Amino acid sequence: MTIVTLSLFKAHLGTDDLLDENALGNLASGTDELLQHYLKAAEAWASGYLGLPLSDFEPDVPGDIEQAILQMAAHLYQNREAVLVGVNAYDLPFGIDDYLRKYRREVTGRVAE
Repeated sequence: MTIVTLSLFKAHLGTDDLLDENALGNLASGTDELLQHYLKAAEAWASGYLGLPLSDFEPDVPGDIEQAILQMAAHLYQNREAVLVGVNAYDLPFGIDDYLRKYRREVTGRVAE
């Protein structure tokens, strides 16, 4: 079970094909499985970045954490390869790091005396 619902992710992507389950014919179930996979991967990434399990935030996960997950999952959906060729990419303000930073558990390795 993911924190962000599949229907919210589809709405975030804004692709009519993904919103209408009849539009893709037999591909719909495979597409849903793929989108669910991207959500799981985005949540795992967010949890690793935070240094906390996302379950620590349940039942009311902050909206900015959900937004970071949506952005990461959309990035994974739109960029399915490990390398982009011929594309300039820039971090946008209010990106994934900005949404998550205030919840992050910082670990320095220093032990208090």
